[in-house]
Amino acid sequence: MEQRFGKHRSKPYTGAGKDSEKDEIIDISDPGSWENRRSYKDEEQERGAASPVEAEGNDLSVFPEDEELTITSVQLLKSPKFRYRIYFGPFQVEVHEDVMVKYRMMKGAVFTKHELEEIVIADERQRGYGEALKYLSRKPRTSFEIATRLKEKGWSEETISEVIERLIQERWINDAAYAQEWAGQRLRSRGKGKAWIRYELRQKGISKPLIEEALGQVSEDDEYDSAMQLAQRKWRTTSGETADKKRKIGAFLMRRGFSGQLAGKVLRELIQKDGIEDRDEWEDL
Repeated sequence: MEQRFGKHRSKPYTGAGKDSEKDEIIDISDPGSWENRRSYKDEEQERGAASPVEAEGNDLSVFPEDEELTITSVQLLKSPKFRYRIYFGPFQVEVHEDVMVKYRMMKGAVFTKHELEEIVIADERQRGYGEALKYLSRKPRTSFEIATRLKEKGWSEETISEVIERLIQERWINDAAYAQEWAGQRLRSRGKGKAWIRYELRQKGISKPLIEEALGQVSEDDEYDSAMQLAQRKWRTTSGETADKKRKIGAFLMRRGFSGQLAGKVLRELIQKDGIEDRDEWEDL
């Protein structure tokens, strides 16, 4: 289809500025019209033309079948950003700037309804992609989190799948790297053990192999140091006899995701450092 429109060349439009704030749309069909700040509807009314037929939600059911449709006007919308309204006489659709450029939707270009259906699908995917990037701009996300977000926003399964694939290819998302970073950060900064981290990553939709790979890169020394720091702080603020403190702190460490074996090791060494005689075994806790 692109060969049909090879003669249509255009430079990216950069003319929208303060002068356009009073107008809903700006006609950019050809360079001579860039300084014309009147809306398309006003121009049509002056010429006595019929009102445009809007394809609500880019529904092309109102477009004629088996006819060549020529673009009569291309207009930049004030809001949302990077959206264009494409007129085919009394008919119109709206597309993202990237889609408009890709399919060379300039004034005079000719399309069929079938070709426009392809373009509408491409535009939906582009909008879903933009929604995903906006969500990613706040902080890194997993593919599951992005898919869930897009589903909540009403995007189709096919669009979600295409968006996720594109984000992976462009390296905007990487579940393996995310899991590794999450595991290290939660252990060092949040004092979470492997069991807790495993649960969190499952909630984020990370696959079991990637979780185990990430946890496998957490060193025993790092996990021990994290558990020891927690136990030392808790020991100073916990009242009671040694046995009671052991049970309370041991239970606390396990709630944080550390194994019973590691909790026992930490407590024995903590008590030994304090010079307290420990006659209780960890297994009794």
